[in-house]
Amino acid sequence: MYPIALELGNFSIRWYGVMAAVGFIAASYLLDYNRKSANLSKDQCGTLLIIALIAGIAGARIFYVTQFFYEKGFAEDPVSILYIHRGGLVFYGGFILALLCLVLYSWKKHLDIFRVLDVFVPAITAAHGFGRIGCFLNGCCFGRTTSAFWGVTAPEGSWLWVQTGGLPIHPVQLLEAGENFILCFIFCQFLKKGAKRGTVVSAYLAIYGILRCFNETLRGDNDLFWKFTPAQWIGVAMIIAGGSMYYYFTKHEKKA
Repeated sequence: MYPIALELGNFSIRWYGVMAAVGFIAASYLLDYNRKSANLSKDQCGTLLIIALIAGIAGARIFYVTQFFYEKGFAEDPVSILYIHRGGLVFYGGFILALLCLVLYSWKKHLDIFRVLDVFVPAITAAHGFGRIGCFLNGCCFGRTTSAFWGVTAPEGSWLWVQTGGLPIHPVQLLEAGENFILCFIFCQFLKKGAKRGTVVSAYLAIYGILRCFNETLRGDNDLFWKFTPAQWIGVAMIIAGGSMYYYFTKHEKKA
C-alpha cells in the first residue's frame, strides 16, 4: 500500500525491508529464549540463525523468480533478480531451503534435528508475521476484491490500485500476520511446558498448511494449477506430513 518508508534524494528505505529487519530481530530473540529446549548454545543459535536467514532469502527469491520469470521481466533484465528490497519473495521457497539447510547442519553437528526444528518454529512464525506486514505495506501478495466491511483500498494511482480497479480487497496479508503471531505465542507456551520432541514442528506444519489453504482462497494474485494454487498444493503436503509426524511423536516420545 505504502512501500516507501523514507526517501532521501535518490535513496529510499522500503517498509518491506524494515519489516524484514524487525522480523529478524524478533526471531533472534525468540530463538535465544527457547534454545534451552534443544540444548543449544548461544553460538550454535547464532550460526543456525544466519544459515536460516541466508537460505530463507535465497530460497524465497529463487522460488519467486522461477514462478514469475517471464511475467515480471526477469528474462529481459536479469540484474533485477537481485532487487530483493522491492519485494518478490515466496515464503514456501524460503521455508523449504532453510529447512533443508538446518537439517543438514544439525545432522553434521550431531544435534537433535527435531528439537532444533521445534525451537525454530516460534522464530519462523514471528519473522513470517512481520514479513506479511511488510507485504501489506509493499502492496504484494494482495487479496481479491470484497464487499465486506474489512476491505481495504489501495492508494489511488498506485500499482495495486490499478491491479484491483480501485476496489476494496481482502487484507489477507494482515490476516496471515495475525495468524502467525498467535501461532508464535501458542508454540512458545508448548515449549515452555516441555512439549514432546518433534510435536511442535509437526503441529506447525499441519496447522499452517490448513491456514494457508484457507488464506489462498482470499488471494487475488495467484493462478490455479489443477484447481488449486501452488501454495495450496504445498499446504496439503504440509498437512499430511505434519499430521503423520505429530501422530508418531505423540505415541513414541516423552515430554522434555
